[in-house]
Amino acid sequence: MLKLRSLLFVVGTTLFLGGCAGLSSESVQNEAGQPFNADQLPAQDELPKFSAETPRDGMPNGWNFYRIAPFKKNTVYRLENYQGKTVLSANSKTSASGLAVKLRPRQAENVFLQWEWKALSPIVNADNADGYTDDAPLRILVAFDGNKSKLPLKEKMTFEMANLISGQEMPYATLMYIWSGKSPIDSIITNAHTARIKMIVVDSGWDNLGEWHKHQRDLAADYKRAYGEAPGEIIGIALLTDTDNTKSETRAFYGDIELIRKNQK
Repeated sequence: MLKLRSLLFVVGTTLFLGGCAGLSSESVQNEAGQPFNADQLPAQDELPKFSAETPRDGMPNGWNFYRIAPFKKNTVYRLENYQGKTVLSANSKTSASGLAVKLRPRQAENVFLQWEWKALSPIVNADNADGYTDDAPLRILVAFDGNKSKLPLKEKMTFEMANLISGQEMPYATLMYIWSGKSPIDSIITNAHTARIKMIVVDSGWDNLGEWHKHQRDLAADYKRAYGEAPGEIIGIALLTDTDNTKSETRAFYGDIELIRKNQK
């Protein structure tokens, strides 16, 4: 049962990024728990900014809610006026769910992911290197396309199981930037259940809670370091705040998340 639940978490975390245009109405639900038709979700050119929104309950424009699994509680996301600007707040109580944007495919070379975030409370027992306590106050996921036929047999079986469970395919690879409680900054952690998810630690520990942390990452460089090959096209971005494994609570803020293309020198 634990193995199946773990696989469902992996599928739920990455599936929306890879195939949300083809998900059945039973596979994806809105924050109120009501199904919606993911077939009609358009691919977008840009990531919608939280700062352009009016504070309110409900989904930010252009972002779509996804459930990790039916037995998981939902993290509560809302737009708040915080320190003079609109940000996305995340309140997690033994929960795990996220928001995602399906993107028009674009090359990863010379593309940087830029964002800011703030964690307000620790997840004391979280350890991202341990699948049983893998929780984080803040995560941003980037999904990539690629040639799945060259993957090892074990990964092909994981993809097949995901397809059997959901009727859809996981993305070829996912980079997940995280705030980790224990792992050192810039370390790369392979997901306990599939090597197609690599976590990169950009903040670590609980000494700097309550402060905004700004980051800018070279996606192609990070991908090559994590996977040892050149990246395919970027196809989606998601965020996730989760405390389900440690049965704890946390509160955090996400500022604007942007993809910036820089001219090669």
